[in-house]
Amino acid sequence: MSKSTNISWHDSIITKTERQTKNKHKSAILWFTGLSGAGKSTITVELERKLYQLGIYTYRLDGDNIRHGLNKNLGFSPEDRTENIRRIGEVAKLFVDAGVLTLTAFISPYREDRNQVRALVAEREFIEVYVRCSLEACEHRDPKGLYQKARSGEITGFTGIDAPYEEPINPELTIDTEEQSLDEAVQQVINYLLENEYLN
Repeated sequence: MSKSTNISWHDSIITKTERQTKNKHKSAILWFTGLSGAGKSTITVELERKLYQLGIYTYRLDGDNIRHGLNKNLGFSPEDRTENIRRIGEVAKLFVDAGVLTLTAFISPYREDRNQVRALVAEREFIEVYVRCSLEACEHRDPKGLYQKARSGEITGFTGIDAPYEEPINPELTIDTEEQSLDEAVQQVINYLLENEYLN
C-alpha cells in the first residue's frame, strides 16, 4: 500500500478548548479493555445513557460495530489487531478534538497497542478502564457463543484461549464485573469523572 505524500495539516479556527468550554465538560477517551464477555459493551451502553441524561456529549465506539465498517477488512492476526486499535485510536482522537467524551469497548489485548493510543492524546485525555473478569466467568457467560467455538477449533487466535491478553499494569480504573453490579460499575466511572473534574 502506497503512503500519502505532499500533505500538510490544516488547523481549524475553533480549538478543542473552545469546544470543551461550549459543551461544559472535558473531552477524553474512556478506553474499556478486557476479555470477551467481561462486560465492556454492557457497561459502556449504560454509561453512555447515564452521561446523556447528565447533558454530556458522548460517542461510543464498540469493537464489533467498528468491524462492520471502518475495519471490516481486518482479521484477528496480531498484525490486524494492532491495526484495528491504531485506527480506533485515530478516530477516538478526532472525537476528543471535537470536545466529545468518547467511550470505547475493545478487547485490545496488547499493552503496547493501548499505550500507542494513549500517546496520541494529551495527558489525562486517555482513561484506561480495565474490565476485569476471570476467563472462567467469561467462558461461562459466553454471550456470543465464541468461547465454545474457540474450544471446538472453529475459531483460532481467540483471546484467552489460544491468543494472549495482557492485563493493564496501572489502569486509571479497574472494574470487577464478578463482584460489581452494572449500576455500581457505571457509578464508579461517573464518580471518577466528577472527582477528576472532567464533568463541570
